[in-house]
Amino acid sequence: MTNQEQTTKKIWNIRSLVIMAVLVAAEIVLSRFLSFSTWNLKIGFAFVPVVLAAMLLGPVRAAIVGGMADFLGAILFPIGAYFPGFTLTAALVGLVYGLFLYKKQTFLRVLCAVGINQLVLSLFLNTYWISVLYDSAYQALLVTRLTQCAILIPVQIGVIWLMIKTAMGYLRKKAQEWI
Repeated sequence: MTNQEQTTKKIWNIRSLVIMAVLVAAEIVLSRFLSFSTWNLKIGFAFVPVVLAAMLLGPVRAAIVGGMADFLGAILFPIGAYFPGFTLTAALVGLVYGLFLYKKQTFLRVLCAVGINQLVLSLFLNTYWISVLYDSAYQALLVTRLTQCAILIPVQIGVIWLMIKTAMGYLRKKAQEWI
């Protein structure tokens, strides 16, 4: 077996797939049932399972968790019309968290990950998707979605930092045992 085959086998073993599935399910529940949503705003803790996937499993698998959770959640429990742009954004969110938080978590890395996800992906990209989907004025939506970012940036930074300081050592050790 080549080195690449060994790496691929290690990444895609049954245990890591089960962890990903559990995190997808948790994200769907948090996003669809335990979040405050309107047609253009969404505030909640659905980012937590994606962040856990990013820290434990890396950027590729975190992107898959984010994208699959958005797709399955939209199909199984629709809030509005399904739009693939939101699934792309959800996958990119997992990728960004994974790039910044896999293997090394510092406060600066948390700030960068949350900043990119909230300001670039959520504020600008998701606002664009909403404007396309609902044929609404982009700039008007941008102003209303600033509230969401103003709330979620400090919440996400605080929750992620709390996760790192309290549970990550234990979870990382358990994940290594499982994977």
